[in-house]
Amino acid sequence: MAKRAAFAEYAALVIIWTSLLLLFGMLSENFLSRQTFGALANRIPTLTVVSAGMTLVLIIGGIDLSVGSVLGLSGALLGTAMVEWHWPLWAAATLSLGSGLVAGFLNGCLSVLLGIPSFIVTLGMLEVARGLAYLTCHSQTKYIGASVTGLSEPIGSLGISPAFLVTAAVMVAGQITLSFGIFGRKVVAIGSNQEAARLSGINPVPAKITVFALLGGLTGLAAIFYTSRLGSADPNAGVGLELSAIAAVVIGGTSLMGGRGSIVKSVLGVLIIATLEAGLAQVGASEPAKRVITGLVIIVAVVFDAWRDELARPKFARLKHLFSR
Repeated sequence: MAKRAAFAEYAALVIIWTSLLLLFGMLSENFLSRQTFGALANRIPTLTVVSAGMTLVLIIGGIDLSVGSVLGLSGALLGTAMVEWHWPLWAAATLSLGSGLVAGFLNGCLSVLLGIPSFIVTLGMLEVARGLAYLTCHSQTKYIGASVTGLSEPIGSLGISPAFLVTAAVMVAGQITLSFGIFGRKVVAIGSNQEAARLSGINPVPAKITVFALLGGLTGLAAIFYTSRLGSADPNAGVGLELSAIAAVVIGGTSLMGGRGSIVKSVLGVLIIATLEAGLAQVGASEPAKRVITGLVIIVAVVFDAWRDELARPKFARLKHLFSR
């Protein structure tokens, strides 16, 4: 029964994505082309790796609103290291990864060890990281050029970039860990019922901190991809990324209440979001219209998530929950 439900969820996401492709294919004659699919493949790595980490954070019942600002900070450090300090790419990329990891680790420690809701902690980190990004870049864009763009340039006959290949590896490793690894099972158990997990011998503290740190590290990796695609480091980079990542993850079926999620489904959610944005751009939708439509998609996904959780309750529990409101 569970396998059938999981297959139905995968099928529904694929149908939604296919429907969007067909819809925008009819509205724009240039949408269903090799160029469009190549552009999608090379634009989604940034959102995909962040969504993979966000999936784990939502599964444990947390949330991270700072990923957009952390991406901006990590990218600013990468750009400054290469342009002003004359570091090689590998060293600057290590700095980007490390800064993201530290930011995520701090989010986890403050939230888990001090018992502060992750919403509040990461909201504060959102402002701190963005301010540091401006200070690092002196509020200016750092133009790096060809020394970094190779990561996002298509290679081979398929036109796939190294960033896309790394993203695919992250997705596969993350899903295997979540589905079959001991750490993944701990994460799901903590998100489902933290007290029951603790009584069964699982210490939730290190696992929850690790999840936030992983998201931070993946955000640092996303900053490398984003900077390589533009060839420059912009302190304003990543604005609104947290909303896109949360939307993609929730569309992919991860519960906002924790305990349920899939990285592969989150990637399908990324494809839906990316296709929606690309399609709206090709048909000439204005920026306000795109924001309205994307916001409505998020609302529908959240409402559907709440409705699904309600249906998952046993019949008598549903009635009790209804009358207790």
